Amino acid sequence: MEQRAIGSLSVTLVGLGTNNFGMGMTAEAVPGVVDAALDAGVNFFDTSDSYGESEERLGAALGRRRDQVVIASKFGSPVRGEDGTGGARPEYVRRAVDASLTRLGTDHIDLYQLHRPDPSTPIADTLGALAEAVHAGKVREIGCSNFTAEQLREAQVAAGAGPRFMSVQNHLNLVHRADEVEVLPVCEELGIAYLPYFPLASGVLTGKYRRGEQPPVGTRLERWGERAASVLDDDTFDVVDALTAWASAHGHPLVDLAFAWLAAKPAVASVIAGATTPEQVAANASAGAWVLTPAEVAEVDALLARVG
Repeated sequence: MEQRAIGSLSVTLVGLGTNNFGMGMTAEAVPGVVDAALDAGVNFFDTSDSYGESEERLGAALGRRRDQVVIASKFGSPVRGEDGTGGARPEYVRRAVDASLTRLGTDHIDLYQLHRPDPSTPIADTLGALAEAVHAGKVREIGCSNFTAEQLREAQVAAGAGPRFMSVQNHLNLVHRADEVEVLPVCEELGIAYLPYFPLASGVLTGKYRRGEQPPVGTRLERWGERAASVLDDDTFDVVDALTAWASAHGHPLVDLAFAWLAAKPAVASVIAGATTPEQVAANASAGAWVLTPAEVAEVDALLARVG
C-alpha cells in the first residue's frame, strides 16, 4: 500500500481508526480486526485516551508487533471514569502522555495529538509540554485535531524553533467538505499532513442507509436517534445518488470513490477509517487502491458543485 509522510513518520494511505475498539466492540473481537489490518498492509493505527478501552486493547492486540506499526493517540477530551481529565494544560499533558503509554504498553507514541482546542490554555504552553515529551523520547511527532485554519497558523507561530504540529485530524468527506475552503490550503502552505476522519460519513457513503427509511438497527446513525435526521436528509441523498452513479459508471462502488477523492488531495497523508470486522478492514484497504486522474477529480468536484 502507498505510504505518505507525517513529519518523520511514514504511514499507509489507509489507516485504521480504533474508536470502536473501546466503544461497541468486545475485547475478543479486537485482535481479529488488528490482524486483518496488518495482513492488508495497514501500518497506521489511530486511537485516543477517550475511546474507552481502545488503547489497552490495541496495545494488547499488537503485542510484539508494536514496532511494525505507527501508533497515533490523542489527549484533551475527558477520559471516561477519570475525574479531572481533559484540556491541554501542561501539567495535564505530562500526566496524559504517561497514562497513554501505560495503557498502550509501549515506551513511545509515534504521533501524539491534541484532540480539540482548549481555549483556556495558551497553545504555546501546550506545545511546550509536548516538546518535553518529544525530547524525552516519549513522543516522536505531535499533531492536533478539530483545529481551524486560524488555529493552525497560531500554533505554527507559537511553536517557534520547537516541535510543531505535523498533522491535523479533521472531519472531511464527500458530503462534509467545509475544510476545503481554508484548512486544506493552510496545510499545504505550512507542510501539515491532513488526516480526514469520518471518510465514509458515518456509513452514509457505504450505501447502508436509504432515503426515507429509518437507519438499520445497530448502525451508528441508529444510535444517534433524532440527530440522524440532520445527516439523512434529501440533500445528502441527492449527493449520494449522483456520486453512486458516477462511481458505478467508472467501475467502482461509492466506497472506493470516498477513499480515492480524499487520497487525491495533496495534503492528505492517511484516510482514517474505523472497522468492526476483518472484512470491513479488507474492504477499506482495497478501496484505497483506486487512483483518480486529475480529470476525474475535476469531474467529481464539478458534480459536487451541482448537487452538493
